[in-house]
Amino acid sequence: MMVVSETDASARPILVEALVETLIDKVNLRQKLSLFSEQWSPKIVGELNGQMVKLVKFTGEFVWHHHDHEDEMFLVVAGRFRIDFRDRSVWIEEGEFIVVPRGVEHRPVAEQEAHVLLFEPASTLNTGNVDNERTRKELQSI
Repeated sequence: MMVVSETDASARPILVEALVETLIDKVNLRQKLSLFSEQWSPKIVGELNGQMVKLVKFTGEFVWHHHDHEDEMFLVVAGRFRIDFRDRSVWIEEGEFIVVPRGVEHRPVAEQEAHVLLFEPASTLNTGNVDNERTRKELQSI
C-alpha cells in the first residue's frame, strides 16, 4: 500500500487513479454465471447506491412472497421465465425485464433453467416475507 502524506499533493492524483482503476471494472455476466450452478441462490456481482446487482439461476417454482419495503427488478439474461401474480401471469423473455413493486405478491416460475439479473436494494431478502429452506440471508459475492 502506498502511503501519501498530506503535504505530498503531487502523489495524490496517482493514488486516486490507482484506487479508481481497482474499483471500476466491467463485469462479464456469462463469465460470472459460469462460476456457479446452484438454483435459487443469488450471487452478488455489483453494488451501487445501496443497491445490489445479483445473478441467479432457477428452474421450477419459487415460493409466493412479497417485499414490504423494496421494489425488485428481474432481467432475463438467458432463457425465459414466468412471474405469477395473484391475478395474472407475465412471461419475461431473454433481454426483457420486469419491475415488481413493493408489497405485490409474486412467484417466479421457470419451466427450463433461466439466468436472471436482479437489481434491488441491499436489504432485499430473496424470499421476502417468507422464511423457508430457500431463504438466503447471506449472499456470496463473485
